[in-house]
Amino acid sequence: MGREFIDLFEEWSKSYDDTVGGHDIEYQEVFKHYDGILDSVTDRAFGHVLEFGVGTGNLTERLLKKGLKVSGIEPSPAMREIAVSKLSGKTEIVDGDFIDFPKPDQVDSIVSTYAFHHLTDEEKEKAIANYGKLLNTGGKIVFADTMYQSKEAHERAIQDARQAGFHNLANDLQTEYYTTIPFLEKVLEANGYKVNFERCNQFVWIMEAEKL
Repeated sequence: MGREFIDLFEEWSKSYDDTVGGHDIEYQEVFKHYDGILDSVTDRAFGHVLEFGVGTGNLTERLLKKGLKVSGIEPSPAMREIAVSKLSGKTEIVDGDFIDFPKPDQVDSIVSTYAFHHLTDEEKEKAIANYGKLLNTGGKIVFADTMYQSKEAHERAIQDARQAGFHNLANDLQTEYYTTIPFLEKVLEANGYKVNFERCNQFVWIMEAEKL
């Protein structure tokens, strides 16, 4: 459920905003157009928003500025502390993950950026099935994350990172649970969603799924 990565989050919280700002050369391409990606997710969200993997609150801040109600979920205490401070108490950020979380009575949009890959494919499938119980017809799942058009494309990305000398990135691509677009499309359609994917950079796509 992603909680095996909490120690990583605790350490990364100290430099996360610098990393997404492009100051780590290994991850510059991963976070290319970061602000635009968050803006695009924000533009697609509406109503009461359930956000997973709040991190340091960068997406949450945009959602609140849009005037949306946000219920934030973040498993890392260090990340939560930064987000709460940044947001000045404008919304509650609670402990939880993509599968185990306090469930609001009603949700219009479910959003996340750079986090869904912390779940195995089996966990992703379980999570998507659960979200259908929270969303009414027309409700949306909008996730921006690293994903691939095929398993071969994923393997090429690992090799490219190694050849560039980006060993931390290559290790991340190998050890975390990056999935493929065809898999997500199949799972979402099986659960009654219409879905489309939009590429944002070499790594990240936005997945927008509307409940039918």
